[in-house]
Amino acid sequence: MSNEVIRRPAFEKDLKKLSKRFRSLDEDLGNFIRTQLELFHKLGVDNGGVFQIPGLGFLEPKVYKAKKFACKALKGRGAASGIRVVYAYFEKEDRIEFVEIYFKGDKENEDRQRIREIYSGRGA
Repeated sequence: MSNEVIRRPAFEKDLKKLSKRFRSLDEDLGNFIRTQLELFHKLGVDNGGVFQIPGLGFLEPKVYKAKKFACKALKGRGAASGIRVVYAYFEKEDRIEFVEIYFKGDKENEDRQRIREIYSGRGA
């Protein structure tokens, strides 16, 4: 997919915690990178599963939330698993940084404060 995929430390912590409940998460993340991100960023195919997060106060990088994330551990739910993945896409470098992963049953929205702390000041 991308030249480079980075998992930020806070993302790793989120993933580790969620993986205890959803055993297939690591594998699901790999599939997500190979399919959804490849389609969206490389081939320009929008299946309605990835949304840019507005109103963060900076323009670069673009930060997205994936709402369609297939999780095998959540049987029968398909891509509407309730797992949300927040990531930044650096178009020029063709780099993705995973920022946050969470289960919609645990919290409603992404941690906008975390996103701003990481990316504000990079040229708004």
